[in-house]
Amino acid sequence: MDLGLSGKKALITGATRGIGRAIANLLADEGVDLAICARNQAEVDTAVGELGAKGVRVVGAVVDVADKESYQAWIASAASELGGLDIFIPNVSAGGGDMSDAGWQNNFNVDLMGTTRGIEAAMPFLEQSSAASVVVISSTAGVETFMGPQPYNAIKGALVIHAKQLSQALAPAGIRVNCVSPGPVFIEGGAWDYIKTNMTELYDSTLAQIPQGHMGSAEEVANAVVFLASPAASLITGVNLVTDGGFTKRVQL
Repeated sequence: MDLGLSGKKALITGATRGIGRAIANLLADEGVDLAICARNQAEVDTAVGELGAKGVRVVGAVVDVADKESYQAWIASAASELGGLDIFIPNVSAGGGDMSDAGWQNNFNVDLMGTTRGIEAAMPFLEQSSAASVVVISSTAGVETFMGPQPYNAIKGALVIHAKQLSQALAPAGIRVNCVSPGPVFIEGGAWDYIKTNMTELYDSTLAQIPQGHMGSAEEVANAVVFLASPAASLITGVNLVTDGGFTKRVQL
């Protein structure tokens, strides 16, 4: 299937490791020019070099998505440098389960405001695209009870609702908005790698709840994100695509 992505331009936050990097890899393989950001300069430089070696244009910078002014300025600058923007993927997350005021504020600033401020800054460019798409990264923790109450779960749930409502508001302008909600994803050096080593009982009990018998990979999540972002999904907007190997048990009608 031709996804129709060649020559498109995408911006991804948090794209040097994990799911964000897997998305960037796949988009570059499809011929998409990229703007990426992260918090570590060395990692940004490495990612820019490796992605650019795939034959696409890549720009990157160190950006704190919780800093509204610099974050939005970078989006405008990067989109201008690419010559436009067709796809925006706000991928950065604060993660964690800190129930303190600071924990709530961190998830609010990074996950929620990092998404909404990013979309706001990207809008002037997306409005000029003939195939504009936003793919929000949520989580199954935002749609079904997982562990205990925590800011991450609540904020991820809010993103699903906001993306759905944005999809209705922006559809007349030709801008599609969708969500992808991964279940447990195993990445070397990531959260579930740490849990496997240090919290074996939690890891084993979670794995036992996945009918497919394994946690997802970053590449599997990227496949879903890139499809939804592409013109091949032109009729799809307002969807929350759960990618979890059957981990969640609710019926989705």
